[in-house]
Amino acid sequence: MRVTLLGTGDTTGTPTVGCDCDTCAEARRRGIERTRFSVHVENERTGESLLVDFSPDFRHQFLTQEVPLPDAGIVTHIHFDHLDGLGNAYRLLDDLPVYAADETDPQTGESVAETVTRKYDYLDRVRVHPRTPLEPFEVCGLEVTLVPVEHPPLVCYGLAIEDPETGAKLSLSGDTNYAVPEASRAVLRDPDLFLADGIVPAALCEHHPLGGDHHDDRGVPRTFGSKHMTREGALCLAEDLAAAETRIVHTAHFYPAGEAFSEPLAVDGEVYDL
Repeated sequence: MRVTLLGTGDTTGTPTVGCDCDTCAEARRRGIERTRFSVHVENERTGESLLVDFSPDFRHQFLTQEVPLPDAGIVTHIHFDHLDGLGNAYRLLDDLPVYAADETDPQTGESVAETVTRKYDYLDRVRVHPRTPLEPFEVCGLEVTLVPVEHPPLVCYGLAIEDPETGAKLSLSGDTNYAVPEASRAVLRDPDLFLADGIVPAALCEHHPLGGDHHDDRGVPRTFGSKHMTREGALCLAEDLAAAETRIVHTAHFYPAGEAFSEPLAVDGEVYDL
């Protein structure tokens, strides 16, 4: 599996439009970007590729990164920064199977699969395939399992992607707070690479109206507000999952400039061969 991080930023990306903070200024100076979230997974045995989430920055990502257009896609949830790039399938792809969860969201009255179908009913090239969370399915010669995570108020999913031939495993937390259910953790466990949502460092929870949540034994919040993990929460989850390597994604420009571009925080264009 070749994994390319196409987009590693949160909903506004880094640099953020119209922002002159030190972190955005440093990103511009260094020519670093964090566009909206998307991950490209290539099965080098079969020559097929899978796209996890369709960033609004789809066009820019595929113009700047040396990856093929996807043969299939997965949508983890319906927030615009993970879905609205799907419109780029128009006139670029002849056929695109898209996989998404089939559970009905009480907030919307639809599953993720149904919402994608409704929003993109004009794209005859896109075929949406509902899949039941925690039940593995095969796509692009890889075994994929969607797992429920916690990203209130909407349903959201992480996923594990495994190569049945080599045993290589990629796990993604999805957009989530630290309260990932144990059944989901069991599926995500023991990855070669773990991509973990870590929007800000825990110290910034004091600036959130809801503060932080899911504190560790030292009182450090592992959740920022209610929707996303802190950096500390992401690393704690990675340790619980026994991840061989961890990269923190979906990061905001609120990280202090001196630490915003240091490992384990990821930036666009990183490539991993598993």
